[in-house]
Amino acid sequence: MNTLIALAILSVLVLLMEMLNLRRIIVPVTIIGLLAALGISVSEWDTNQSFYHSMIVVNKTNMLFSGLFIVLTIFLVALSESFYKPIYNKIADFISIKLFLLIGAVCMICFGNMVMFFLGLEILSISLYILAGSDFTNIKSNEAGMKYLLLGSFASGFVLFGIAMIYGATASFNIIEISALWSQQPLWFSLGAVLILIGLLFKVAAFPFHFWAPDVYQGAPVLTTTLMSTLAKVAAVAALFKLYQIFMPGLPSEFNQLLIFIIMATMLVGNIMALQQNNVKRMLAYSGISHAGFMLMALLSAAISGPYLFYYATAYSIAGIAAFSAVLYVCQGMDDEDISSFKGLVYQKPLMAVVLAGGLLSMAGIPVMAGFFGKLFLFENTLNAGHTFLVIWAVINSIISIYYYFRLMITAFTKPETDTTTDEIIHKKRYYTTYMLVGMVSVIISIAIGIYPDLILGLF
Repeated sequence: MNTLIALAILSVLVLLMEMLNLRRIIVPVTIIGLLAALGISVSEWDTNQSFYHSMIVVNKTNMLFSGLFIVLTIFLVALSESFYKPIYNKIADFISIKLFLLIGAVCMICFGNMVMFFLGLEILSISLYILAGSDFTNIKSNEAGMKYLLLGSFASGFVLFGIAMIYGATASFNIIEISALWSQQPLWFSLGAVLILIGLLFKVAAFPFHFWAPDVYQGAPVLTTTLMSTLAKVAAVAALFKLYQIFMPGLPSEFNQLLIFIIMATMLVGNIMALQQNNVKRMLAYSGISHAGFMLMALLSAAISGPYLFYYATAYSIAGIAAFSAVLYVCQGMDDEDISSFKGLVYQKPLMAVVLAGGLLSMAGIPVMAGFFGKLFLFENTLNAGHTFLVIWAVINSIISIYYYFRLMITAFTKPETDTTTDEIIHKKRYYTTYMLVGMVSVIISIAIGIYPDLILGLF
């Protein structure tokens, strides 16, 4: 609860600094404030309390995910300093929206009441709608914002209708009371649970609710795409995992088989479509869809897979920050984020090429990066649960993903032709230092938790 209060105060403080014309200190003050909120979250991680009639629940798992959300927001705010430089007079608006989005993400994992969950979901979603369409001079951004608003609102309607049906069956919004009453409930309780899970599968961009992601990721500003691919996706997966643990006993027995089909289809569609993309943001959008499939494997053994899901979410999101740091640098000022734009990057900015390679290697699951162990732990856990064919399917999809990750990486390490202007374009890029520092820190973290996975797993 103290973490939410600190974040709310920081959000308002950012807007006040804008009013006082203190824009130049907004980013450093925000990062300091987020570090303070992270300290509060760490101090509460080993407690077990509820506040305001169980609206907010503080426990170890909730605080660990909240801490991850805050760390990701620190990276995103640091990247904002350079990304919003051309429109620096509006930086307070963008930073405050990101902080409100973070508040929504924390509410989505710390809820003890379905009303608080829906409130957090809508705070996060509305913030994303605004950020997706924030480049009002770009028709692609306008289209992305409108598509996400219409489709996201439709998915939120599923969630709200599901919550209403569960309340009608149990006369309670409290998740402890709901989980204790599921065995005595009529059919519409299960139907309500399924509707909520469908709405969250949309937010995660899992098959067959993935169709919005490539267009929205491509049209949105690059930093917004970074946020959607990391913080927003991890928050949605964490909320889905928590709700599935609550509703799992009350779901029809056939739902488990349906879930396995969704996982397999999500992996396959994401990877096969990513193979065909020349636009980096669309490629990473389909890549994110496939990673959603990997993370959904944790639902099949939800009682024991919490630590492994947290590890995978950490590894994936940190790798995403690293990869997008390079994308932000290379694609600044460009109308199209084509893979060819990365050609010869290693000859102009070697460290940035290393950052890109580090992020992509972790996403591909190459040892000793954290992404490899994230997949290994989930595969082992799923295998122990008796889903051998699913693990084989996941390994095949991991091998497929190596192709498009290495395609981008090889392009960055390929010497450009003498008649190209890539060298000149890269020389003209600005704001290199921030992108490089954030990317390097992300790669170092990815390697560290890959070599020492107990740094994460030992927290549970």
